[in-house]
Amino acid sequence: MSGEQMFNAVVLLGLLGIVVVSDLRRHRIPNLLVLIGLALGLTSHMQATGLPGLSDGTLGLLIGFGLFLPMYALGGMAAGDVKLMAMVGAFLTPQGALWAALFSLIAGGLCGFLIVLVRGQLSMTFSRYWLMLRARAYFAPATDEVAGKPFPYSVAILLGTLASGYWLHFIQ
Repeated sequence: MSGEQMFNAVVLLGLLGIVVVSDLRRHRIPNLLVLIGLALGLTSHMQATGLPGLSDGTLGLLIGFGLFLPMYALGGMAAGDVKLMAMVGAFLTPQGALWAALFSLIAGGLCGFLIVLVRGQLSMTFSRYWLMLRARAYFAPATDEVAGKPFPYSVAILLGTLASGYWLHFIQ
């Protein structure tokens, strides 16, 4: 990894760290941080390789945004999470954005499962999902069910981005 790539990774992870703290404290992802990240990610691509780099960053941005947008449309994710994934994609190549989104989705599923498990609601949650499968209908979580509470998905995006970086640079 070159010095420039290392710097960009540190900037991206720094921005993600600030966003995670904000999301955990206030359940909000500041638009200003996302805009700054988008500008920095696209600028770094443009500086490195000119217009081809800018198109790579833009495509990464669109991939991150496009893969998370359906989950927002279905009510399973907040708009800030979609914008955050777009910001992550702006720092990465299109392939990197795909991997980061995939690993973020996996991390989100694992985090959700762990939260349900730790709160002792595994049986309740599986029962509700089994009922939904049998009835072929959606049943909202009970008011005391952890599955109905907001989930700071920025944590999953941070973990997914870290895992994808490890995957792309050390495993592949």
